[in-house]
Amino acid sequence: MAKKILIIEDDKLLRKVIGKKLVMENYKVVEAMDGEEGLKFSESEQPDLILLDLVLPEIDGFEVLARLKKNPNTLKIPVIILSNLGDEEKVEKGLKLGAVDYLIKAQLNPGDIINKIKKVLNKKGRNQ
Repeated sequence: MAKKILIIEDDKLLRKVIGKKLVMENYKVVEAMDGEEGLKFSESEQPDLILLDLVLPEIDGFEVLARLKKNPNTLKIPVIILSNLGDEEKVEKGLKLGAVDYLIKAQLNPGDIINKIKKVLNKKGRNQ
């Protein structure tokens, strides 16, 4: 069965590019444009992994991550932060809040992102 990835990203073009690449790799993709929608879909869709931007309208990614990790229904879903905010303080904060990885958009192409997702999902599969 195809793994489900939730992309919480307000940049429509980036969401589409990553989503298309994931679909080509046989993942099921759910897209959210902001933090509120992302939280709602995290609960209703129960994705296998969440790709989370930090700069979002309404609720920022840190708040989304904090809420995901406080909710017993979404607590175990691995979250990879995908952001342009690359300073050490932000990376540390994201990892402390429970993200499994922190990727900086400017340093990656969609293929790199897919490889990270595969790595996290393979690790998750072995740990269950």
